[in-house]
Amino acid sequence: MTTVSEQVLVNFTVTDGVGVIELTNPPANTYSYEMMSQLDAAILKARFDENVHVILIRGAGDKFFSAGAEISMLNAVTPTFKYYFCLHANETLTRLEQTPKLVIAALNGHTVGGGLEIALACDIRIAREGAGKIGLPELNLGVLPGTGGTQRMARALPKNKAIELMAEARLMTFEEALDLGLINYIYESDTYWDKVMEYARSFCPPNKASKAVGRLKRSVQSGSEVPFSEALAIERELQQLCFQSEDAKEGIAAYTEKRQPVFKGR
Repeated sequence: MTTVSEQVLVNFTVTDGVGVIELTNPPANTYSYEMMSQLDAAILKARFDENVHVILIRGAGDKFFSAGAEISMLNAVTPTFKYYFCLHANETLTRLEQTPKLVIAALNGHTVGGGLEIALACDIRIAREGAGKIGLPELNLGVLPGTGGTQRMARALPKNKAIELMAEARLMTFEEALDLGLINYIYESDTYWDKVMEYARSFCPPNKASKAVGRLKRSVQSGSEVPFSEALAIERELQQLCFQSEDAKEGIAAYTEKRQPVFKGR
């Protein structure tokens, strides 16, 4: 008999330079301590796999990206365990946010509570048309969006709007979230997955200098957390790494020679 700890709750595959992390805990892809541990391991694997240029996170099936933490688990554990669970989840999502590779969240279904908190730790969010609702309704349970939700939502939206949405515990359509800038794109349902993968591959070699994309992401993510002068120093250091890369030499040469660059991710 398979125990919970032995269940595969996160699948990781690599296709055409895209590392796909799939949350798989039907029906709602809710996460437990075990799933968060497996997600953490998948993030590390994708980060250090030289064949992975872009990371893409999705939920299994077509109903849910993720509905967040398992309520049954939270009911069964002590307040101390809840605290350390939130700490563990925060560390995992911070690792995802700081990984120097572009991370895309494919919101293929309902993305609520902790599911949205995972998506907020990603760099770009692409939703499937008409596939579900999105929001942070944790206040209905008498708790905060405590896996980085209060902080990342307030960085993704104007502060007053972030407080409004979280305090009202309101769920929105993907179309409403697009208008707010909370998600980047909505793709048609019939061609959704093909279009998401096509978009992800557009940041892989030979199309883009993927390490430069990752360093740009790190410059924005790390720079936004420190004073401006320190942010400029981070930018300069990352730019220097880009200047030393093969892809920068190729990009500059291609521009001079009036041709399309062929990047190698090096």
